[in-house]
Amino acid sequence: MKQLLLGFHAVQTRLRVDPQSIQSVYYDPARRDRRMADFIKQAEPILGKRLYTANAERLHNLAGHDRHQGIVAMAEGISVARTLPELLDSLDAKNDPPLLLVLDGITDPHNLGACLRAADGAGVHGVIVPKDRSASINATVSKVASGAAEVIPIITVTNLARTMREMQELGIWIIGTDDEADESIYDIDLKGPTAIVMGAEGEGMRRLTRETCDQLVHIPMQGAVESLNVSVATGVTLYEARRQRLQVKSPKK
Repeated sequence: MKQLLLGFHAVQTRLRVDPQSIQSVYYDPARRDRRMADFIKQAEPILGKRLYTANAERLHNLAGHDRHQGIVAMAEGISVARTLPELLDSLDAKNDPPLLLVLDGITDPHNLGACLRAADGAGVHGVIVPKDRSASINATVSKVASGAAEVIPIITVTNLARTMREMQELGIWIIGTDDEADESIYDIDLKGPTAIVMGAEGEGMRRLTRETCDQLVHIPMQGAVESLNVSVATGVTLYEARRQRLQVKSPKK
């Protein structure tokens, strides 16, 4: 399946991860800043004749808008796990308990992209999203995710609650985030096989999703605002899990 990659982060990530999957890259020669010069220096020896110049009009037509930073790439989809069994099988050889992210009802592509970027940065092994209540992985998601959408396994499921129960049967502890929960993310153990569930902004998790969780937690809020943007909350929660796991690997003397 072909993918459209927009902007520096998405294209440079693909150059690092799987340059052979890139069919063509178009860049605006009228952009003469240092960032573009560094990109061309990186891309030319890798892409060769697959690197083309293109004016602003052609880039707009390729991307469908002007939010491309002067770079548009056409690429083949890369091979990552697309089902839960595939994902868990791929983790068997890793010395790291599964850390999964479940996104229930994130329909805004900018929020989804930002959640994927945070997930990749925190070392999440896979992201589970429902088929009917999620933004699709489009060029906007890819650009905001800064390359994460191309490398992190994203598993789309038709029945989220059933998938969560399957995860529980495999020994994965499911933790939902809820502003009304009694415990905070800093009170619980996130070092074992864990799936963290984030709900949509405003609505939060759906009732059945919430009821299927093993445990509910909240992020402590000290200021005047009542809650965080879902992508920010995702980053805070996932990095707490990563912090705890790093302590296990490097215990204090």
